[in-house]
Amino acid sequence: MKKILMIGTGGTIASDITPDGLAPELNTEQLLSAVPRIAQICEVDCIQLYALDSTNIRPEHWLGIARTIRENYEQYDGFVISHGTDTMAYTAAALSYLIQDSPKPIVLTGAQKPIWFDGTDSKRNLTDAFLYACRGGGGVQIVFNGKVILGTRARKTYSKSFQAFSSVNHPDLALIQDEHLLQYLTCPVGEEPVFYDKLETSVGLLKLIPGTSRDLLAFMVDHYDGLVIESFGVGGLPEYEGFYEVLRSGVERGKLIVMTTQVPNEGSDLTVYHVGGHIKSTLHLLEAYDMTTEAAVCKLMWIMGQTRDFAQAQRLFYRPVGRDILYSVELE
Repeated sequence: MKKILMIGTGGTIASDITPDGLAPELNTEQLLSAVPRIAQICEVDCIQLYALDSTNIRPEHWLGIARTIRENYEQYDGFVISHGTDTMAYTAAALSYLIQDSPKPIVLTGAQKPIWFDGTDSKRNLTDAFLYACRGGGGVQIVFNGKVILGTRARKTYSKSFQAFSSVNHPDLALIQDEHLLQYLTCPVGEEPVFYDKLETSVGLLKLIPGTSRDLLAFMVDHYDGLVIESFGVGGLPEYEGFYEVLRSGVERGKLIVMTTQVPNEGSDLTVYHVGGHIKSTLHLLEAYDMTTEAAVCKLMWIMGQTRDFAQAQRLFYRPVGRDILYSVELE
C-alpha cells in the first residue's frame, strides 16, 4: 500500500458556516474521516499547513508548501494538497516551477461545496486525488471533477459548477471514472526532483481595457520589477498617449515585461499587427504565446528569483517547464 502525505491549506472543502459566511475550519484529519474509502486506497499522513480561504494565499504560502514537500519527499510516494479553488491554478503553476521534474505525483484538489454539504463534490475529488497520487504520473496536477489537468495549464472557468477547472491550450492528462484511471498523457519528469526556494514577489498583472490610461501603465511599471500585460486578441499595445514611451523607459530601467492575451485559447502572436509587431521588434520583451496568465505570472516570479538579466530571463522563460509553453522559440 502506497504512502501519501496530505497537506491541508484550507479552502471551501474545509469550510464551515460563520456569522460572516463560509471560512476554513476543518483540518485534514476531519476531511479524511468523512471519506473512509481513502484509508482502503493508501496509507495517509497529514500536515495542516494553513487554514486559509485561497483568496488569502500569497507567494510565501507557495514557498511553504514546496518546502514541506521537499522536507518530506523521500518518505512518501505522492502528495495531495487540499486547497481553495479560487487561486488553485496559481498555486499549481507556482509549484510547477518550485518543484520541477518530480517523478512522484503532486496533486492539488478542493471543492465547490464544503465536505459536509449535501451533494458536495468534496468526497469524489478527494478520493480521485488520492487515487491519482497512488497510480498516476509525476509532476504537479490538479484533479477535479474527474479530470487531471497539468499544473501549468489549469484555469478556473466556472465559479460555482463542479466542473470548475479547464485545461487551457493543452489536453487533459487523464480522466478518473468510478475509480478507474484513464491516462491519456503524462508529463515528462526526471529521476529526481529539482527544488527551488526563491520567488520575486515584485510582479504585477495589468489587464488592458479600451481607454486604459498610460498613467496606469506608468504606475505599474514604476511599482513592479516585473509586469505581465494582458492585451487584446493576439496582442499589442495602444498607440495613443505615449504607451510605447512608458514601456520603453521601463525596459531601459531593467524591468521585465511579458506580453500575453486576455483570450483564453490559442495564445498570442505579437507579429500579426503593427500594435504588437512594433513593440516586439524594438523592445526587449517576453511573449507568453500559448501560456496561461497564471503560468506566465508565476514563471516570471520564479525567473526573477534567479536573475534580472534579460538574456538569461529570456532563455528561462522560453524553456518549457511542465509543458507550460508549446510554441517553439528560437533564440540567437
